[in-house]
Amino acid sequence: MTKQGTFRVRVAAVAGAAGLLLAACSSQDPLADPTEAGGDGGDGAGGSESIVVGSQDYYSNEIIAEIYAQALEAGGYTVERQFRIGQREAYVPELESGAIDLFPEYTGPLLQYWVPEVESGEAEEIYAQLAESTPDGLRVLEQSPATDQDAYMVTEEFAERWDLTTIADLAGVTEPMTMGANSEAESRPNGPQGLAETYGVEVDFTPIEDGGGPLTVQALVDGDVQLAIIYTADPSVEENNLVPLEDTEGLFLASHVVPVASDAVDEEAEGIINEVSATMTGDELIALNGRSVNEELPAAQIASDWLAENDLA
Repeated sequence: MTKQGTFRVRVAAVAGAAGLLLAACSSQDPLADPTEAGGDGGDGAGGSESIVVGSQDYYSNEIIAEIYAQALEAGGYTVERQFRIGQREAYVPELESGAIDLFPEYTGPLLQYWVPEVESGEAEEIYAQLAESTPDGLRVLEQSPATDQDAYMVTEEFAERWDLTTIADLAGVTEPMTMGANSEAESRPNGPQGLAETYGVEVDFTPIEDGGGPLTVQALVDGDVQLAIIYTADPSVEENNLVPLEDTEGLFLASHVVPVASDAVDEEAEGIINEVSATMTGDELIALNGRSVNEELPAAQIASDWLAENDLA
């Protein structure tokens, strides 16, 4: 989930043309894959307007968004894709403005965006708070069993050298440590300040703008950073013998995949997306991510294969 590819929605605001559809301008979007545009509109399936599906600039999130898009198209909806937008700070305002209609999100981190002082809790409590905190014009659909949890990761060698199993154990490390993560993490609750306030552990910070991806993993493996924020559903965790440190104080909130929808997502479309969410599991999400990382397949093919395997398209 990096900043590169940060998206700015193109809204044509011409006097006297207030009724211009977003689809009219998004058809010229250079980020869109012309082979992925589709859907026949269907009779009664969303009418003639498109459902705009967005994604973070994070390969796993793009795969989920593509699954949403293809599932809706199979249900007769016209879909516009606005993928790889960037970080939450870039795309949430577009959700709130109504420029994007459907977005795969993560329960705890999104709640923390809208309610910075939220206290930790069980997954269902986080989901309930998120549903209550969603701004007017938006709603969360059913959360998925699949999770993609932020976590502090260290190498196996570093964990063994300092006897680390929990985040609190970092207090026993007597050498300087540097945390690596997206630049936004420096000011987020689970960044260096949150680590210091919650666990009393002081670390330096270096930005690595690839959303916990291969650059972050390599920096950790090479020892350029000693601690990194990486997603638990990343297949590189197991491949590189990385160790997620147990968060005993709830610094990282539960992070279930959850769709955020605007009023443009009608009841039928909501049912389609809820079925996708119910079907996806944590192990399946890791497998989907592995197809992207290891097989280097495009999100469209990964999504199409998964939907076919699960009889959802």
